[in-house]
Parts: sequence; structure tokens; C-alpha cells
Amino acid sequence: MKDFQFGNVLGLMAKTAPFLLFRFLIYFGITLGFILITGAGAGIGYGMGRIADNAAAGGMWGGMIGFGIASAIMYMIREYLLYIVKAGHIAVLVELIDGREIPGGKNQIAYAKEKVQERFAASSLLFGLDQLIKGILRAFNRVFLTVGSLIPIPGARNAIKFLNTIVNLSLTYLDEVILAHLMRTRAENPWASSRTALVLYAQNYMAFLKNAVWLAAFIWVMTFLVFLLVLAPAGLLVSIFPGSAGPLTLMVALVFAWGVKQAVIEPIGMTALMQVFFKVTEGQTPNPEWEAKLDNVSAKFGQLKQKASTWEPATPSAPPA
Repeated sequence: MKDFQFGNVLGLMAKTAPFLLFRFLIYFGITLGFILITGAGAGIGYGMGRIADNAAAGGMWGGMIGFGIASAIMYMIREYLLYIVKAGHIAVLVELIDGREIPGGKNQIAYAKEKVQERFAASSLLFGLDQLIKGILRAFNRVFLTVGSLIPIPGARNAIKFLNTIVNLSLTYLDEVILAHLMRTRAENPWASSRTALVLYAQNYMAFLKNAVWLAAFIWVMTFLVFLLVLAPAGLLVSIFPGSAGPLTLMVALVFAWGVKQAVIEPIGMTALMQVFFKVTEGQTPNPEWEAKLDNVSAKFGQLKQKASTWEPATPSAPPA
């Protein structure tokens, strides 16, 4: 039985439609950037390939290099995306879940930025905290959420490895759920509050796994359907690139599907898992036994304690432009 209400999740998506549109425009821009840089790489490669009397291969390799450059740019702006896009959406969702009114239209975006700044004065603080949380979650899930430990299957190493991948995919949004806890509790010390949230997750990890698997199935089925829908249009688009080839079609279709997933499908899974966290942990206090287990499985959990002890709130500053 699921611990989230799908109808309620869709209702929250409707109320944050301005932010969904904002997310869509951001990720559409990224998708367009991927296509343009890939196309430029294909054109340059095609021209160089003609010199070597192999234009088609040059176009294909140029496009792949362009795709790699676009991926590197995406990696460099990930801090901005977390601060403005993901954390902003989490902020307005938390307000709605707690029954508070939020503005509509463009004002919703400004309101979200303000709420994020209240908790995280700088994007570097949020990004560093998020990376630490992800590392702790990976270590914990590797020890406690492997199929081999849950359901021993002798001689089925490959099957266990595949199923473990499914388990890890199902828990993709847990770091964002931890951030939602920080915002909901109006945490004065984000490092200490993160430790608390991680212990609450750990002592309820099976409940999260049960719900996360449902959500992962929904998200990846929807993403695959989007991929199939955009495959033919992507092929038409790639056909205008010089020396285009099959691999570029798949890359462009994957980027389109990724953009739709990030903009529209991912918030559904994230919001549902937020509901699960708030419901399952309601009224609970951190169990010292689970805190000790986290200390044992991840040195980064100890880093949270160290940072919490030296934390001094900073004066909020403007978010990155």
C-alpha cells in the first residue's frame, strides 16, 4: 500500500503550474542548447571529414564531440539548477503541503527564490550540503538496500546487480526530500537538521523503498513513452545535420526525453516522496541506534556533525543571476 495520494500530488502540480512552466522553459533551453551544440559539432566534423574523404564519419564524430561539450556545460551549471529550479520548487511545494497560500504567475518564482534564500544564503552552501547528503544516502543504501541482503539469491549475481540498480533509481529524489524537511522545519542549522532527517529516513527505510519502487516504475515508464514519441521527430531534426547518423538521433531523442522528465515528470515523483517522508516520520524522533549505524556506514555523516558544530548563519545574499 502506498503512503502518498496521487490525486493530491497532481493537485499540487496544478497549483505550482507557473513553476512547472519555469522548469519547462529552463530545461527546454538546455535541450535546445544540446541540439545546437551537437549540430555545430556535426557541421564542423562534416567539413573536416570531407578533407579526409570521409564526411559521414566526420559528421558523426563531430556531433558526438559536440554532445560531450554540451554535457560538460550542463555539469558546470548544475549548482544553479539546484538552487533556482529544484530548491525553488521544493520551497513552494512545502508551503502548499502545510496549507499556506502562495502567489501565482511570475510572483511564484520570486516567492520561491525568497524562500530558498531564507534557508540558504548562497548556492554554494546548498550545493555542498546536497552533495554530502547524496554521498551519505549512497553509502547507506549500498549497505542496507541491496537485494542480496533483503532477499538472498544464491548464484544470481547479475540478477542481483540489475535489481540493485532498480532500487537505487527508485530512491533518486531522497536528497531533495531531505531539503524539503529543512525548509519545512525552518532549520536554523542546515547541517544539524540534515543529520536529523537522514536518521529519520534510515529508521524508516523499508517504508521509503516500498513507495519509491512504485514511483520509479511510473517515472521511467513515462520517460520511455516520451522517448518513443520524440524518436521520429528527433530523426527528422537530425537529418538536417551534415553527415548525420543513427547515434545522433538516439542522443537527441534521449535529451528531449530527459528534458521532459526533469521539467514535468520528476516533480511528480519528488512530491510524492515528500508526502511519504512527512507522513511516515510524523511525530518521530531520531533513534540513537540508527544514528550510530549511519556513523558506521559513512564518514560523511560525521562531517555533517562537525559542520553543524561550527555553523554560523550568514547574511542572505542575492541568488546567482
